[in-house]
Amino acid sequence: MPSHRQEPDRAASDPVEQVPEGAVRPPRGDLPQPGPPPRPEAANEEPGPDAAGPAAAEDEYATAIQELEDRWRRALADLDNLRKRHARELERERVVERSRTASAFLPVLDNLELALAHAGADPGAIVEGIRAVRDQAVNVLELLGYPRHAETGVAFDPARHEVVGVVQDPDVEPGTVVEVLRPGYGDGERQLRPAAVTVAKRE
Repeated sequence: MPSHRQEPDRAASDPVEQVPEGAVRPPRGDLPQPGPPPRPEAANEEPGPDAAGPAAAEDEYATAIQELEDRWRRALADLDNLRKRHARELERERVVERSRTASAFLPVLDNLELALAHAGADPGAIVEGIRAVRDQAVNVLELLGYPRHAETGVAFDPARHEVVGVVQDPDVEPGTVVEVLRPGYGDGERQLRPAAVTVAKRE
C-alpha cells in the first residue's frame, strides 16, 4: 500500500513564543500595521480659490468689478433724478408763492381803479380814498411778513434805519430819528429795505 506523507503541522513547527499570563502579545510581522485614521472632513473639503486656476479668479474679479460699476451708475441715476425732482418742486413752490403774493394785491389795484374812476369828485374824498388804498397795501405787506416802519422819535437802529441826513435839534437826544423820508418794510432777514431817515446830531 502506498504510504501518504503527512504534511508537518505548521502550527507545531513554528516556534511559539511564550508570553507570560496577562501580557499582550506583540503583533506579528505578517499582519498589517494600523496607521492613523483618515480625517472625516478630508473627503468633504472643497478646492480653494486657486485650485481652478488664474482664469477663474480673473472672471470672479471681473464680475465683482462689473457689479460695483452697475451700482455706481444706478446711484448716479438716482441722484440725478432726485436733483431734478427737487428743482421741479422748488419751481412749483416759487410759482405758488408768486401767485399768492399777486393775488393779495388784486384788491389794492381794484381800489386804485375806483379812485381813478372818481377823479372828478370832491378832492378831499379822493385823498381819503388814496390813503385807504395805501393802508390796504401796507396791510397786505404786513400779512406777507413785511411790516411797515416809519416811526419817529425812536433811537437810530442801523439794522432798521438808513441815515440820509442829519439835523441839529436841541429838543431831542442825539441819535434820535427826527424824520422818515422813506418807510422801511420787514425785519431782520426778512427785511425788504431799511427806512431812510434823518437823525439828530450833537451840537
